[in-house]
Amino acid sequence: MSEEAKLRETICRMARSIFERGLTGGASGNISARLSDGRLLVTPTGSSFGDLDPARLSLIDETGRLVGGDAPTKEMPLHSAFYDTRGAKSGAIVHLHSTHSVALSMLPETDPDNVLPPLTPYSIMRLGKVKLLPYFRPGDAAIGDAIRGLAGKRSAVLLANHGPVVAAKDLEAAVYAMEELEETARLALLTRGMKPKMLTPEQVRDVVDHFNIEWD
Repeated sequence: MSEEAKLRETICRMARSIFERGLTGGASGNISARLSDGRLLVTPTGSSFGDLDPARLSLIDETGRLVGGDAPTKEMPLHSAFYDTRGAKSGAIVHLHSTHSVALSMLPETDPDNVLPPLTPYSIMRLGKVKLLPYFRPGDAAIGDAIRGLAGKRSAVLLANHGPVVAAKDLEAAVYAMEELEETARLALLTRGMKPKMLTPEQVRDVVDHFNIEWD
């Protein structure tokens, strides 16, 4: 099986798993992944993660032109911004409308510089700090501008009233990081007002230093 055929199958398989576990519903969410020659495979606009056809995934060339498959997600500006600013660190990007993450984005007490409280070491290890970006209309090119404004310093952002976006070295890593983001958001909501014992600053720094995490 060629690299492209294998990646097409992997995108559809992982998207279906995301859908079946209720992490995004209907025709929401989008995925992109980069081939070794720089082309991108992208989930089409209006498609459901539960019923993707590998042959109909959008194929985008190095100039951003659609060269095969259906029209890509309208959220291409945010995907392009991560690829442009993160370089080789970004081999895949996942954007969902996962419930707990969206809920966290709407609470006034959420820290816009780091939306996830230090409840476990795993969100730190997989995500670093997650930046809260303001609300933009879905598909607005301004989302891409806001991500570019971070200058590649964040691998994950949370779009207010919209949902999380995670970039990682490959699709598997991006999906795992997205799952960790949603699970930590769920923990944050479950323990809100209960004064949970969080990791201390010293414990956070130990994780950051030990695993060489980006923490700017």
